Amino acid sequence: MRALIVDDEPIARKVLREELELLDGVEIIGEAATGAEALSRISSGRPDVVFLDIQMPGMGGFELLDHLNAGPLPAIIMVTAYDEHAIHAFEAGAIDYLLKPVSPHRLQQALERARRMSRSPSEVAENLARLQNVSPAAQQTAQAVRKVVGKLAEEYFLLNPAEVLAFQADGDRTWIITSKQRYLATQNLRAIEERLQNSTFRRIHRNALVNVEQIRKMSMITSQRWLITLNNGQEFIVSKRQARKVRDVLNW
Repeated sequence: MRALIVDDEPIARKVLREELELLDGVEIIGEAATGAEALSRISSGRPDVVFLDIQMPGMGGFELLDHLNAGPLPAIIMVTAYDEHAIHAFEAGAIDYLLKPVSPHRLQQALERARRMSRSPSEVAENLARLQNVSPAAQQTAQAVRKVVGKLAEEYFLLNPAEVLAFQADGDRTWIITSKQRYLATQNLRAIEERLQNSTFRRIHRNALVNVEQIRKMSMITSQRWLITLNNGQEFIVSKRQARKVRDVLNW
């Protein structure tokens, strides 16, 4: 694969180049230290994949992507020291999100993903639409729900909220609970709640949002407390008032 490295820090470019040179099937066609230089190299060099830093003087990584959206996109892999931009990166069309220092294992995974997409142009288009959540119908529908990003080990996953049973805060961390896995959220509970407005999620107490479509049963414990059981068996004790709100949504 023809790769372009974009980062304003010379040491960061050198380290990434050395890691890429150890991998088979990768041809580094150049480096760029600014967004403007990267645009020129992408236009002239036609790379298959671009390793793109987010924070650069002048034109940053996201501004660069705004310019690229006017034409055919190479596979974009974000490389940054900050994990709080993951959602923005996926929505902008990145296929992967790597945290510095990049491990060889994660670098290999990201390249494999880029290879799969380069072999199937239709998959690229479908992937971008999925990542950006921008089907015309979805954009015009109030019920369109934005995806959420969950972290598992060193990988970031774009999750459909319909797959999520609950979001649960634990100290300064927020967990995304699905039927098969638990992911670390990249946003706090309040930000997630705002992101998922007009969706099937309801806050049942200050530490949890639940997907009402994933509720298996509700049981009254006392006159003031109810027990909510999700499809995975997880249980939450809620107040009578919060239980009533959930029951109203479900028409129970």
